[in-house]
Amino acid sequence: MSKVIDYYFSITSPWTYMGGGRLIEIAERHGATITYKPVDLGGKIFPISGGLPLPKRPLQRQAYRLAELKRWRDLLGIALNIKPKFFPAKGWPAAGMVTAAREQGLDCAKLTNAYLRAVWAEERNIDDTDTLVTIAGECGMDGAALLAAAYSEAVVSVFDADTQEAIDRQVFGAPTYIYKDELFWGQDRLDFLDRALAG
Repeated sequence: MSKVIDYYFSITSPWTYMGGGRLIEIAERHGATITYKPVDLGGKIFPISGGLPLPKRPLQRQAYRLAELKRWRDLLGIALNIKPKFFPAKGWPAAGMVTAAREQGLDCAKLTNAYLRAVWAEERNIDDTDTLVTIAGECGMDGAALLAAAYSEAVVSVFDADTQEAIDRQVFGAPTYIYKDELFWGQDRLDFLDRALAG
């Protein structure tokens, strides 16, 4: 029986960025596949789950978030700008382009992690469509075609359906990994996902 991880995430989340490579390594080690599902976290999930966009969170929570980002950056030894130039970002149509890539059978893992890296390590603006097209090209994809597809009715419908699916499955934050209907929220829960896959 094949092992499938449903992966719900925000294309602008630093925690999604930090967990991206480790998720791939864990999945490969267990022979699992990952279904990449960017979702509308701020617009549709937070309002019904009690989450708040970063600027609306209390100041002490914002300060602690920065401390945690530094801790995890140092622990993982990855490139991470604590306060990147182009954040917050809307993340659309980047998320739509990832959805389009998945629907076309392209390497949406590569594209997803390239967009996340652009925000958190490379100081690139993923709200700028020229930048999105360029990054997709760097991933060996037709960025202009993916950008056009992101705005198609078919891809928008898939993105909306993935978001509703996440809501129905009790997803409330990003990244969230679901394996055998068990939910693991946050890149700091990857060890638990690893154990579940091993079991």
